[in-house]
Amino acid sequence: MKRRTLAFWAYCILAPAFPAFADIMIVGNKGEDTVSFIALDSGRECARLPTGKAPHEISISPDGRTAAVVAYGSTSIDLFDVRKQRLLRRMDLAPNAGPHGIAWISANRIAITFDRTNSFAVADRRDGSFVSLPTGQRGSHMLAVSPDRSRAYVTNILSGTVSVIDLKRMAKVGNIATGGNPEAIAVSRNGKELWVGDNSGPRVHVIDLASGSVVATLPTDPVAIRLAMTPDGRTAIASNFQSGTLTLFDAGKRALARKIALSGSARAMQVTIVVSRNSRTAYVAETGRDQVAEVDLRAGTVLRRIPTGKGGDGLALVKGNCSLPNKAQ
Repeated sequence: MKRRTLAFWAYCILAPAFPAFADIMIVGNKGEDTVSFIALDSGRECARLPTGKAPHEISISPDGRTAAVVAYGSTSIDLFDVRKQRLLRRMDLAPNAGPHGIAWISANRIAITFDRTNSFAVADRRDGSFVSLPTGQRGSHMLAVSPDRSRAYVTNILSGTVSVIDLKRMAKVGNIATGGNPEAIAVSRNGKELWVGDNSGPRVHVIDLASGSVVATLPTDPVAIRLAMTPDGRTAIASNFQSGTLTLFDAGKRALARKIALSGSARAMQVTIVVSRNSRTAYVAETGRDQVAEVDLRAGTVLRRIPTGKGGDGLALVKGNCSLPNKAQ
């Protein structure tokens, strides 16, 4: 027992000499034009940096070193060094306007949707160049990319469609009709199905990508404004804006697995959802309360709530060391 006690105290004394290597949560604070870098182990903010107007969705580069953040109120995206928590460059993609959905498709190429110009673009981080094309639809808002990075899928809220983009040819292939007001979108891990949330009703449509048709419609609480697939591919999760709940589906069976209550209120303005690498924990933005709920998906409980900046919405998780500033220590 004595040896164990001595070992414990030795660990306590020596541990601070070694930097922690834990997940960082990056939050787009659309109400104040900043982005927060938060150490998940402590829940404390390491850095808060200015962005373009109304930062929203966030995507992490394949090597985990760069975060791309859209400025939804402008025409630009910002690239941040995750490790050093600093701005690398701002890329202006005008005449495209209202960038929203975003996803890295290679080490240097980033796909973006623009819902004020109903367009889609792929930008090169190295020189800021980009190629864009019109979707021919209205309200081109959210974006998902196939696992093999060959195709992009764009939800068109006002047209009731999903546009399919061939990323190799940089050409639109066609539209998949869903009806209603599709916004939330996620691709299954095997790349065979597309899950789409419908803002016009409490439901999620499952699309078979081989046939391009809706093969299942599953009820949710109102309204499934965001969708996420767990990294293990087993569970699809709907973040329900009006009800302040999560709906979890068995992705393979296309069946309800469970519901989880978060705030239980539309006042929380619950939107974006991201899931930990081990598929056990979800982080859900409660934009109206400037916080993120950390949820144990197995127990169905809220573990804690992490403060963000004003209107924290877009989220990303990345592995890295997030050092607390001196003033916070």
